[in-house]
Amino acid sequence: MSLSRHVDPDSIIDSLKGMHMSEAGQKHVHTHGGTHHITPYSTRYASEQEISKFKIPEKGAPADAVHQMLKDELDLDGRPNLNLASFVGTYMETHAEQLMFENISKNMSDADEYPAMMQMHSRCVSIIANMWGAQNGEKAIGSATTGSSEAIHLGGLAMKRRWQEKRDREGKDKSKPNIIMGSNAQVALEKFARYFEVEARILPVSEKSRFRLDPELVKKNIDENTIGIFVILGSTYTGHYEPVAEISKILDEYEEKTGVDIPIHVDAASGGFIAPFTHSGAGGPKWDFELPRVKSINVSGHKFGLVYAGVGWIIWRDESYLPKHLIFELHYLGGTEESYTLNFSRPGAQIIAQYFNLIHLGFSGYRSIMENCLSNARLLSKSLEATGWYICVSDVHRKKGVFKFNKDDPVFSKKDETSADYNEGLPVVAFRFSDEFKKELPHLKQETMSNLLRAKQYIIPNYPLPPNEEKIEILRVVVRESMSFDLLDRLITDICQVTQGLIESDSQDLSLLNGSKDSSMEKHVTKGTRHSKGQGKGGNKPMSEGVHRTVC
Repeated sequence: MSLSRHVDPDSIIDSLKGMHMSEAGQKHVHTHGGTHHITPYSTRYASEQEISKFKIPEKGAPADAVHQMLKDELDLDGRPNLNLASFVGTYMETHAEQLMFENISKNMSDADEYPAMMQMHSRCVSIIANMWGAQNGEKAIGSATTGSSEAIHLGGLAMKRRWQEKRDREGKDKSKPNIIMGSNAQVALEKFARYFEVEARILPVSEKSRFRLDPELVKKNIDENTIGIFVILGSTYTGHYEPVAEISKILDEYEEKTGVDIPIHVDAASGGFIAPFTHSGAGGPKWDFELPRVKSINVSGHKFGLVYAGVGWIIWRDESYLPKHLIFELHYLGGTEESYTLNFSRPGAQIIAQYFNLIHLGFSGYRSIMENCLSNARLLSKSLEATGWYICVSDVHRKKGVFKFNKDDPVFSKKDETSADYNEGLPVVAFRFSDEFKKELPHLKQETMSNLLRAKQYIIPNYPLPPNEEKIEILRVVVRESMSFDLLDRLITDICQVTQGLIESDSQDLSLLNGSKDSSMEKHVTKGTRHSKGQGKGGNKPMSEGVHRTVC
């Protein structure tokens, strides 16, 4: 959630005094320098109501007037279904919405008060653990969270505490823990390292590694102080799955040589609800708890779990991997509850909606939806490349094992193909201007496409790839369940029309568009000490000397 700062209404008035609108604003009997709402709607109490924006009003306002006022202001937001930047779902079935509304007041922290809801929570944990290959003889344990960010922090903290306990038993120093991740990691992973005082060894990605964590660099950066590896099942940049099995094998070999046991936490924020269902899987025979090295996995229920925002899941392969001293027993709500979360009160309606989806859709339903998303992503990718104007950085539309664009490849293939015929990955289309396009029209900026498509209400971000490859900028579309074939057809048409218009326009006409700045995106710069070993970047501007933007 973005930080917001206090607004002083009087300072706004003072700042307006030097502006050309100030005189008119001061003369207007109602505006007071733009720090109040004016409601023009008739109510049973008043036909005109002035409401303070930044200070609580002395007197409240009628509910219908406030409702209409806020509704009008929210009309300025984009349409959720056209927010193609986000992985978070924007559609649920009517019956699921009804269940959420009926249970919107239920609090997950009140386990004794809402036992039926807590039973559904336990069933979700069991279903998801089984979906991820829970092993016989182990007792998988997990919890709902408010999203993958909280889940990642919980998984990372458990790894850190297990490492500290082991170092204590061995009588070794525990003051310098580190964790490995690629520079394509979503901001939550680096937040964990900073908030919980772990050195983040952020390894650069490259075209050779397909813009994901490079196993060769993992070899060079692990040591006895490494508490674990964050392996991402679905990069937010390009949708690529990181090679969980390959990295697991590297860690197995390292343990054989050194005796150092390094666990894996799989950040499957998006892929955790895709890989189990799609024919393409995760690219290797194993990625989940079938690999002994994988100790914990997280997923966002509000992404491809198909629930509205506000739910994630974290599961450990066995309760022994969750240190007992991190678990709290709560007795003051009428019963005894075990808790391991960063939040206390949190909504229960999303858990009920998740359970609804799991038992309503079943395996075949989820498979149908995920295969359809990937099919639409392939169609969009192939259509963009067929224009000659664009080339895709993502690979889910390329035949299995092919990672380079070939203009002679057919746009359409056999009729009954599935994702198994193509490279595995998220239904993400990351694309850029082709080299030929940039050579012929070097003055056209790719970010202008994002701005022009925004005028058609599409939200399609343009941003640089992770550090080390930041010279490449990409546009990115996330193909969610709500991307119908008709909308996809319209999107392809609009991209082509806008590109053609851009080619035919005078570059000077677009200068204002290119000069606009989006202040809504979260930014962060890492501080700390630089890691001197291998290719790691564990601090001191590890994001290539600049500001890294989250892209999820």
